[in-house]
Amino acid sequence: MEHDRYFNGEIGRTEKDSRASWAARPRELSRSPNIVMIVLDDVGYSQLGCYGSDIETPALDSLAHDGLRYANFHVTPLCSPTRACLLTGRNHHSVGVGRVAESNNGYPNTRGFVARDAANLAEMLRPQGYQTLCAGKWHLASCDDTSPAGPYDHWPLQRGFDRFYGFLAGETNQWNPELIMGNERIEQPPVKDYHLSEGIVDQSCKWLRQLASAAPDKPFFLYTAFAAGHSPHHVPRAFADKYKGNFDNGWDAAREKILHQQKASGLLPADQRLAPRNAGVQDWDELSVEEQQTAARFEEVFAGFMEHTDVQIGRLLAQLDALGKRDDTIVIAMSDNGAAALGGPHGSYDHHRSRSGNRPTVEENLAHLDELGGPMSYGIYPFGWAMAGNSPFKRYKGNTYAGGIRAPLLIRWPEGIKARGETRRQFHHVVDVTPTLIDLLGLDLPVQVNGVEQMPLHGTSMAHTLNDNEADTGKKIQYFETTGHRAIWHEGWKALTFHTRGDDFETEDWELYHLDQDLAEIDNLADKHPERLKEMIDLWWQEAEQYGVLPLDDMGGKNGVGWWPEPKNRWVLYQDAVLPHHFKAGPRVRGISHRITARIQRASTDLEGVIVSDGGRFGGWCLFIQDNRLIYTTNDFQHRCRVASNVALPSGAVTLRIDVVKVGEDEGHARFFMDDKPSGEGVLSPFRQLNFANEPFEVGRDSQTPVDDYYESPYVFEGKIDQVVIEAAGEEVVDQDVLWEELMGNQ
Repeated sequence: MEHDRYFNGEIGRTEKDSRASWAARPRELSRSPNIVMIVLDDVGYSQLGCYGSDIETPALDSLAHDGLRYANFHVTPLCSPTRACLLTGRNHHSVGVGRVAESNNGYPNTRGFVARDAANLAEMLRPQGYQTLCAGKWHLASCDDTSPAGPYDHWPLQRGFDRFYGFLAGETNQWNPELIMGNERIEQPPVKDYHLSEGIVDQSCKWLRQLASAAPDKPFFLYTAFAAGHSPHHVPRAFADKYKGNFDNGWDAAREKILHQQKASGLLPADQRLAPRNAGVQDWDELSVEEQQTAARFEEVFAGFMEHTDVQIGRLLAQLDALGKRDDTIVIAMSDNGAAALGGPHGSYDHHRSRSGNRPTVEENLAHLDELGGPMSYGIYPFGWAMAGNSPFKRYKGNTYAGGIRAPLLIRWPEGIKARGETRRQFHHVVDVTPTLIDLLGLDLPVQVNGVEQMPLHGTSMAHTLNDNEADTGKKIQYFETTGHRAIWHEGWKALTFHTRGDDFETEDWELYHLDQDLAEIDNLADKHPERLKEMIDLWWQEAEQYGVLPLDDMGGKNGVGWWPEPKNRWVLYQDAVLPHHFKAGPRVRGISHRITARIQRASTDLEGVIVSDGGRFGGWCLFIQDNRLIYTTNDFQHRCRVASNVALPSGAVTLRIDVVKVGEDEGHARFFMDDKPSGEGVLSPFRQLNFANEPFEVGRDSQTPVDDYYESPYVFEGKIDQVVIEAAGEEVVDQDVLWEELMGNQ
């Protein structure tokens, strides 16, 4: 029984002949330092000052100066898989996170959550007396498990963390984020110019002060995962303006300068070469003046974004100092994968447009240049800057070349690491971090956690390298895979293949590199060493079998990515409903003929607000009441189209309906009804099916950013919503009169 598990006194008939016991829970640890993990998002190998960048990151640089900088550290090519490896010490496919959490394909290796037989570090440390704290990005729960209906099994509080403040998805708006406190969605704090990075550190510091006040000797594990520098690149303007003119020479010159600084600092060897320019990236000097102007500003914004994040990290480190926790706290800082190429050749003031295949033109970016970094933008830089941010390597996030999987790693622990300001060159992988911490704490891997028998660790401890620059890595092999891109490292050699969706996995070409002599993967030795290459490929397949990588899936097959279209065609919803953006069972009616019926009550005709909304400022649709008219708005990347009822709405109970019919490839017609009486109609254009901003579907509010600029979020409906019914009638172009007759007949 839990209540008497550690009792070591005596129990007699009365208290007089009994002996009380307040025995503390026994610990297995040889020592219990505090642990702080700082995880950056989509930050390339060379985007920190201590890794060669001109971006000012003094707080992170101080970790390199006072601790260790790892030159040969690797991660997976994507965010969710790296986080799964980091927290569990097991390979990502083995625990069910073969790619991002949103893209479950129906196989065990891609469930979108971490299997319970692979306990994370919080689940292992909490029974040892640690308080466990998680702030920032989670991205380790299947999107279908993140609605209020749960299950909450794989939310942070159910996976070993005592407290959580942050967001569950892969990205969020930094100015107007999705926010979760514990297990509840919460409103954004009423703080002027709230920014997520600041909020993450504010909350982390508050928790640490509370803990130090209540239990000053209790150790803690703080997992702080920033959304920076993932898109959208959002930053207070002063930080971006500080870098004005700094990048006018372009990405080619930046790469050369970064490489020079990497060599000068001892990060890379003196004879290191740059990998060739990535395919599609233009020579900077061949860009027009307008192209250079917009591209430079995108990088100024990103640089400010990174420095702003570093300022927050500096506040966190200062809080550790103020609480007297500096010396016996292990601080680990890293990135989850390489810099991302999703901005394309010119970048985008609205990243969602880029994702839809509708990239903004240079002229459109130029027109929005002054908005970049602010709340009216959802920007991402051109892939030339991502290339520079991965210097000296090639390719990007999502690829198994070094540009996608080689990352910065900084470790500081004053009481445990004698070395200061040294660079370690041993090959290591993110799967090695948790085994290292378990090793340092003297903790044996639990046989069971929460009653579940545990799989063994897959990583190799780095603990022996902390104070020994000459120590062998101890690691012999590591595979890589994401959506068909594959690689394997084995004793200094690396084989890899760049997969094109739809190509035959069995016959595509592999490349071979001797990383001990060519860490930038410039000289392909496949033709010179065909036998070694074959051995490496065979090894990859062996590792794939062992760690559950199969079946290979490039998201182009019958299961696709699992986001669209939806399997249902009718939804019944109630006030305060909230469904996450990628929730597969949620309504998706953009570009589809549909009907919305809402039964509402208002005590006065002055009451207004949102009845139903999906998405936000950067794309979506909403139905709301304003000035006593019913208004339906579609938002196509901030190009809005509205139709409004031409009849005033009565107070009291009323049934409102809008029938929307797709009458052209990019046009819909809408008709309003009030208690089944026609009350207006209009044209919706553009009217297209798309995957828009990562904001939820909600009934009775529009909480993050407004779909329509006629109102400000959350624009909570002031009346009562009894029920909203949404019915989808198909995505084909139809005759509106025929379909309306069918719809009317189905009432």
